[in-house]
Amino acid sequence: MVDEEGFREFVRARLPRLSRAAYLLAGGHAQAEDLLQVTLIKAALAWPRISKAQDPEAYVRKILYHEHVRTWRRRRWLEESTDAVPERGHAEDETSRTVLRVVLKEALARLTPRQRAVIVLRYFEDLSEVDTAQAMGVTTGTVKSQTSHALARLRKLAPELAEQVEESMEVRP
Repeated sequence: MVDEEGFREFVRARLPRLSRAAYLLAGGHAQAEDLLQVTLIKAALAWPRISKAQDPEAYVRKILYHEHVRTWRRRRWLEESTDAVPERGHAEDETSRTVLRVVLKEALARLTPRQRAVIVLRYFEDLSEVDTAQAMGVTTGTVKSQTSHALARLRKLAPELAEQVEESMEVRP
């Protein structure tokens, strides 16, 4: 017997978090919706098994990240960078925050799927190295090396992000 109501409750409770992770992985709203839809279909089909797991959300997150990599491998598309990144304004207003979001999105899109998954899991989902390794099905050492490579690449692709982090650290007491 399928616990349909249990699955619906799970989705209602976790949808914002899963949607955010899908968006950060996919890099666009339409792609994120597709990714999340496929993930939830797979989770629904496996719900009897998932619901008995110690942490069903981790299981569904793992489906999400694996589906993201699988989709990327199937498409084999190449993204080309466009014009230079717009300059960041000095005023802390909505425009500068929007520019930073765009810069971050473009920089994340230029990482490999595995690097992007590591960054999303570690810094946006706030998972530990061990939990990230478990979600991705890799070793902790792989998470550490991919994180190092991804951060180095992000610093190179979008140095203004590092400047923003430094400025926000100076403002904090």
